[in-house]
Amino acid sequence: MPIQICQDPAADALLAESDFALLVGMMLDQQYPMEHAFRGPAKLRERMGDFSVEAVAHADPERFAEWASTTPAIHRFPGSMATRMQDLARIVLEQYDGETARIWTEARDAKDLMKRLTALPGFGRQKAQIFVALLAKQRDHRPAGWEAVAGDYALEGHRSVADVVDADSLQKVRDFKKAAKAAARG
Repeated sequence: MPIQICQDPAADALLAESDFALLVGMMLDQQYPMEHAFRGPAKLRERMGDFSVEAVAHADPERFAEWASTTPAIHRFPGSMATRMQDLARIVLEQYDGETARIWTEARDAKDLMKRLTALPGFGRQKAQIFVALLAKQRDHRPAGWEAVAGDYALEGHRSVADVVDADSLQKVRDFKKAAKAAARG
């Protein structure tokens, strides 16, 4: 199934071809509209000329923060997200030899998968679960124990970014999130 999270063909193509870009998009998906968060890697590739793990990890932090902050910024909080993104890239380089997919392809089981994901900057339990559901729906590989990890996010429906396949499903996810927030407020 083709990725259409961003509703922008070039940005969605980057997410489809780069595990690192997909991971970064998920990291950026907080307190910011999801399609804009997932466009962050494409914005940076355009500004940097490259969006590889190595390029992000080794970029000068000040220059990288400038690229992240250039209008339109990659996030509501571009400076802190730039730092977090570089930390994420360094972890992928140092612990997984720059191969992002090893985070999930080499997980022994559901517990190990969650441990690996929640150890990443910006990834709590819920975000890790949503990312696993996204991987299971968008990638050929289904991580070890993915069904146990993804939980409700792997179900049919429009609950998270894992369910976005077009503009209509994007709106349905937005509506679901809006209703969930309203219900939580009472």
